[in-house]
Amino acid sequence: MTSLADPLVLPCGLRLPNRIAKAAMSEALGDGDNSPDERIVTLYRRWAQGGYGLLVTGNIMIDRRHLGEPGNIAIEDARALPELTSWAKAAHDGGAAVFAQLNHPGRQSNPLNVGHRPVAPSAVALALPGAAVPRELTAAEIEEVIDRFATAAEVCEDAGFDGVQIHAAHGYLVTQFLSPLTNLREDEWGGDPARRMRFLVEIVRRVRDRVSPGFAVSVKLNSADFQRGGFSEDDSRAVMAVLAEEAVDLIEVSGGNYESPAMSGSAASSTRAREAYFLDYARSVRDAAQGVPLAVTGGFRTRAGMQDALTAGDCDIVGIARPTVTTTDAADVILHGQEATLPAHEIAVGMRGLFGRLADLKTLDGLLNLSWNTDQMHRLARGLEPDLDRGVLQTALAMVRRNGRISLGARRGIA
Repeated sequence: MTSLADPLVLPCGLRLPNRIAKAAMSEALGDGDNSPDERIVTLYRRWAQGGYGLLVTGNIMIDRRHLGEPGNIAIEDARALPELTSWAKAAHDGGAAVFAQLNHPGRQSNPLNVGHRPVAPSAVALALPGAAVPRELTAAEIEEVIDRFATAAEVCEDAGFDGVQIHAAHGYLVTQFLSPLTNLREDEWGGDPARRMRFLVEIVRRVRDRVSPGFAVSVKLNSADFQRGGFSEDDSRAVMAVLAEEAVDLIEVSGGNYESPAMSGSAASSTRAREAYFLDYARSVRDAAQGVPLAVTGGFRTRAGMQDALTAGDCDIVGIARPTVTTTDAADVILHGQEATLPAHEIAVGMRGLFGRLADLKTLDGLLNLSWNTDQMHRLARGLEPDLDRGVLQTALAMVRRNGRISLGARRGIA
């Protein structure tokens, strides 16, 4: 029986010391040049002592012109190589492997960047208040974006990271190419499922060509976007089968986007009852994955639930995110039996009995919880302990201070 404490050797030869990963969360800790500084080093030094087999960073953008939110770290070249090296070294201090998550927001770029026009496969705006209509990328620009992913991966390897995770989930640019709702192109980059997935496949190939054989190349892929007429589970299985033929070392399963944020917990009740949101899908794609290791993130809270997922063969790695913000040594807590359940912290504006059916109130609660977790990461980055008593007012003020105003369209998925 596979145990949470068992190591896992990825196809590239990288050995993960156990099966628990700290999954990606958007730290928003870049400096004025969107480069890493001592704060991100301090945060990852703390997580490095938590007993994880794998640490995955959050939302490193490949283009400073296109950020998902204020404070995103961006890698376009080697200008911040010393700082990136310090980051990777700190993350390695406890023995974990570390992957850099590479991303481009596409139409989901920061809505508060006044005067900036986002780009996308097609000129289809987010169905959210205040969303700008993106500009359709030219074929030459698509090639440039692909090359930016490869360049960022090269820099990450030079800095000492063990691998990269290409973000192909949650409605960002790669997902926009995959979905028939957002990719209306009729050229070589769209028009049918094979051409819609070409952008992701070319990124994987370009990255693999530019890094060494022992450097891990992984993908975070939506099970579906949970929108009628959008990227379906059948589409996802087809992408999974194609990725399995490429030199991919790990696929993390997630789901949803800004318009339908399943990654934040709005999954089917039958799946929620099994603790993790996307286990049913992960089980269904084992054959399509053809032996490529699978990670599942979203909803795991108990040691029993994590172990059951491995025992059933639904996944090879368990990813946890939000619990690691307040229990930074969550992997050790689970592996050594200190607690059977990881504590979960949620805040809400209240008055659910009167307003519980209002979608905007649910959205606001979601934003507040994302901001609450960001606040805790920023405290850890300053060398402080989490503030479990932090309430709605403090959280809302911090959200406004970071973002300039509260935007119901400015969501970030944190599992």
